[in-house]
Amino acid sequence: MSMFETSDHIRLHYEDWGNGKPVVFVSSWALDARMWAPHMLHLNALGLRCIALDRRGHGRSDRPGHGYEYDRLADDLAELIAHLDLHDITLIAHSMGTSECTRYLSRHGRERIARVVFIGATAPCYVQSESYPQGLPREAFVAISDVLRNDLPGWLRDNAEPFFLPAETGVPEDVTRWTIDCVLNASLKALIDCFLARTHADMRDELRALNIPMLIIHGDRDASEPGHGRMVAELVPDSRYIEYAGAPHGIYHTHRERLLADIDRFIGEECRTTHDNRTARAA
Repeated sequence: MSMFETSDHIRLHYEDWGNGKPVVFVSSWALDARMWAPHMLHLNALGLRCIALDRRGHGRSDRPGHGYEYDRLADDLAELIAHLDLHDITLIAHSMGTSECTRYLSRHGRERIARVVFIGATAPCYVQSESYPQGLPREAFVAISDVLRNDLPGWLRDNAEPFFLPAETGVPEDVTRWTIDCVLNASLKALIDCFLARTHADMRDELRALNIPMLIIHGDRDASEPGHGRMVAELVPDSRYIEYAGAPHGIYHTHRERLLADIDRFIGEECRTTHDNRTARAA
């Protein structure tokens, strides 16, 4: 297995396939690098090097009792990128992974990152405040964390249908079962701490400050993060937003072929733009 040790002495597992320009995948809350295997196979076949990290507490990585706040998670990502000495990266993230990438960019800069793809993005802000009156009280998220603590299998069972919309998207029961098993394989401490980190963060100023080519893809049937991709797009200057009709939060699986086609197109367009700009400067 490919492992590296972080600056706080946690061993993290990652997948690293092929050569070429690097694509780094960041997983959603509760899942790990395995969710990206079909996407990695596709892009790897196109000549791209594909890397995916098991977040601490998830998959095959160590399970410490600390380090699940965004700063530390962003540092884990930065240390993996430095460990592999990656440059000109396409960063692809789903759900909570999008906020980790936002914190990575605000904390470590974009020197190594060429472009970003956000899929099923988390909300810029969740908790109700004077500047965000449409949010929910902090206590509401603490109550959900209590449900996760007391009956995670039941919560997963109840939320599986809106996550994949299997009756409409044709996702087989085996895929739902496999996804639930991945979640149950993660550290409960990691799941609860990551959930609270995600829902208590306010990323609005960090998103406004981003200056990087960004593609945002979201489903209009996303029950986990309803409308949040559009909210992110409204904050990030010059981002490109695509909304899929009928797509749920599990869009990475339910609409994989279309998703990969849009990602292929985005990477190709951005690479051509970079090449043209470099040629113009040289002239």
